[in-house]
Amino acid sequence: MPYQINELKAGLTVAVDNDIFMIVNVEHVKPGKGSAIARVKLRNLRLGTVIDRTYRTSDTIQDAFVEEKELQFSYQDGSLFHFLDQETFEDHIIDEDRLESIKGFLKDNIIIAAYFHNNEILTISLPKSMTYKVIQTEPGIKGDTAKGANKPAIIEGGATIQVPLFINEGDRIKIDTRTGEYLERG
Repeated sequence: MPYQINELKAGLTVAVDNDIFMIVNVEHVKPGKGSAIARVKLRNLRLGTVIDRTYRTSDTIQDAFVEEKELQFSYQDGSLFHFLDQETFEDHIIDEDRLESIKGFLKDNIIIAAYFHNNEILTISLPKSMTYKVIQTEPGIKGDTAKGANKPAIIEGGATIQVPLFINEGDRIKIDTRTGEYLERG
């Protein structure tokens, strides 16, 4: 069922140009002369890119049903990542190219949210923050408390992030998985 332009709001999923998008922002504008328009910011769920579109009030946009499921990361086999559906126990395989931005944050048995359209995984998302064990980093030196000073550290998922100087190997740290930033000791 198509949406009228005045029904659009952030969070809706729509089909535009044969692709699936989520509405990020809608700004309704009534210029001094002429008919009202809506400036819509759309995020492509397959690619993650954001586009801007302008629609007149007489336009419509086709809705797209996107289902969210919980999947558990099982294992990696070469460039393929295997996820287990928590309800049906079906194995879903995702190619490494589709996980480029988050693969360093995947660890065994983590639960992620997967978004499906016509039984195809469009995108997956990690919890907003997670706790990881530091696998490798230079040792902290007593007295290293310079404010804002950081050093690289490799976490158990394989990602390299910047951590404060006092963090050592074996420490558990909390990370914002959206930005890859250190939050606190975990």
